[in-house]
Amino acid sequence: MIAMVAADPQEGPVAIATIFVMSAVFIYLFRRFTDEKEFVTYIYLAALAARMVFGIIIHTYELRDFVGPDSMAYGIIGSKIVDFWLGLGDPTDPEVTRALSLRGPGWGMNYFVGFIYLVAGKSIFAAQSLCATIGAATVPMVYYCSNEIFHNRRSAKFAAFGVAFFPAFIIWSSQLLKDGLIVFLLVLAMTIVLQIQKQFSITGVILLILSLSGIMSLRFYIFYMVATAVIGSFIVGLKTSTKAIIQRTLILLVIGLAMTYLGVIRIASIDFETYGSLERIQVSRADMATSGESGYGANENVSTVGGALAALPTGFSIIMFAPFPWELKNFRQSLTLPEIILWWSMIPLLIYGLWFAIRQRLRASFPVLIFTLMLTISYSIFQGNLGAAYRQRTQIQVFLFIFIAVAIGLILEKIEDKRTLEIDRQKTIARKLRARFHEQQKAI
Repeated sequence: MIAMVAADPQEGPVAIATIFVMSAVFIYLFRRFTDEKEFVTYIYLAALAARMVFGIIIHTYELRDFVGPDSMAYGIIGSKIVDFWLGLGDPTDPEVTRALSLRGPGWGMNYFVGFIYLVAGKSIFAAQSLCATIGAATVPMVYYCSNEIFHNRRSAKFAAFGVAFFPAFIIWSSQLLKDGLIVFLLVLAMTIVLQIQKQFSITGVILLILSLSGIMSLRFYIFYMVATAVIGSFIVGLKTSTKAIIQRTLILLVIGLAMTYLGVIRIASIDFETYGSLERIQVSRADMATSGESGYGANENVSTVGGALAALPTGFSIIMFAPFPWELKNFRQSLTLPEIILWWSMIPLLIYGLWFAIRQRLRASFPVLIFTLMLTISYSIFQGNLGAAYRQRTQIQVFLFIFIAVAIGLILEKIEDKRTLEIDRQKTIARKLRARFHEQQKAI
């Protein structure tokens, strides 16, 4: 707290108040829905502390343009929106019109920042701190999600720990960027889907609708993937009784009607028609590939199905493993080297965890598996920049860490089982030796 005030005496107190209020709400909710009250509290606070430290460094040394330049743009647009709401902006100004538009990618972030500025004043530090609290809140949600799938608290704790302290999650959720918000909403949506399938809840349905709406406003194409995963999971289902099937069908109808009524489907459809074609994806991809020194695949053409499939192998290797150590071009990319080596070292665990989930927990893990697969394929096709691939990989990694964690849990269980068997074997041998000794004593 003192560090925040020292970093910015003017905006620091507002940022502290923002963190305090939101953290109190999150901690209350997290403790209410688990028996592991101390764990979810401590892991949330630890994750928040990590994000705040990084955020303070960025704010103090003015590194936003170096680490996440989008945050500056969100601050400017949010300022225009709040000025318009307060009657200070010119409604005929084209920039104000664009800021208020509900069309195009990421318009929800503009309104999110505008609302923060309306409540807390035009403080980018406060807005950034709110993003950090939401990013930290993803960590307990990962614990819940993992536990819903595998019913293994130890593995769930490993998953939460990984998301709390893996560098990429800290970097992208501690700034005024939409990445941390998207990851939180994705985990929230998947967790609620798993819970609703077990036990119907009006609150759960409402939260699912809100999370899907939020995802649509931040990154519309992910909305379609999440919606597909949700529909698929309800079709597959955890239960196969007639009552359960009818219940899941009614839930889908309620969600569909609610999102149609709220205009979510209409807005998402317009965005998809405008930006979702392969031709449009090719234009965007070519721009990313040529506009920066970290671009790649400038000669590839994904405007056709054949071209998209041809770009898939290279794109997959980039989205999953880049930046490669032998291709580092600048200081910013070099900073990711320790994290990349750590990530590569976890790939065998990821494969083991995925194999176990598919074999043993396919129904429960279906929504997470299908969404992760779809998003990975999509990013493999239309990403054209190493920096963007590294940044957006967190939307996939957050679920992959769940499978990595379950693999760690399985390995530890096998080690413990072997140790227990060895101890039992030694006890059996000792017991037999004692019995033989007593028999010899009696014979004497």
